[in-house]
Amino acid sequence: MNLFYLEEVESTNKYAKEYIASLEDKTVVYTSNQTAGRGRLQRQWNYLGKDNIYASIVLKPSFQIKEVYSNLTQYLCLVLCETFEEYGVNPKIKWPNDIQIGGKKVSGILAEAVSSQKGLLGLVLGFGVNLNCEEKLLKEINQPATSLNIETGMEINKEKFLKMLLDKFCLRYDSFIEEGFLLIKEDYIKKSGFLNKEVTVRVFDKTIVGIAKDITDNGALKLVDNDGNEHVLLIGDIL
Repeated sequence: MNLFYLEEVESTNKYAKEYIASLEDKTVVYTSNQTAGRGRLQRQWNYLGKDNIYASIVLKPSFQIKEVYSNLTQYLCLVLCETFEEYGVNPKIKWPNDIQIGGKKVSGILAEAVSSQKGLLGLVLGFGVNLNCEEKLLKEINQPATSLNIETGMEINKEKFLKMLLDKFCLRYDSFIEEGFLLIKEDYIKKSGFLNKEVTVRVFDKTIVGIAKDITDNGALKLVDNDGNEHVLLIGDIL
């Protein structure tokens, strides 16, 4: 992958989208100081210091949108989990785009597509990783959060973590684009922390409460609500 470092930027996703035409496939835009990041659904985002990861991967697999592209968030979730495991922790995926350790968020993903009249210009996979954080800053976040240094009791080398993550991402990326979610389904389910539990899922302005039963072959969440109705959700957020 090509690494493109910015000392400071409003948002790596915003930069990647703005300059996507000139950025090569598999370029990673990353920074030490992101001043105006955002989460999914315009959620509040907190800057936690320069020793954490704020990055976006630019991907240009084709000019046409394919179903598998919507699963790239899940692929990156799995790769993040595998990277965290190298440090002796037990990460779990919170569908669809968060990684937790001990029920606390340690990483999140924001995926966006950029299109023109000619077709798909590219995909941007933005992600943040809490590597080295002070507990007092984590308490300012609007949900339980942790960081790898707190979980391991040691300072984390940011460059080493990022390289390991990107190496793992590249390892199965081409096969994933060809084969789709089925390639990782079994591994994804093993690392999921929500299955067979009661969850509350928000889909736009609607909320569904029920048991998360399964993940389908295309990465959707199968949920049975309290009235026994089955829902197959391609989008949404577990609250």
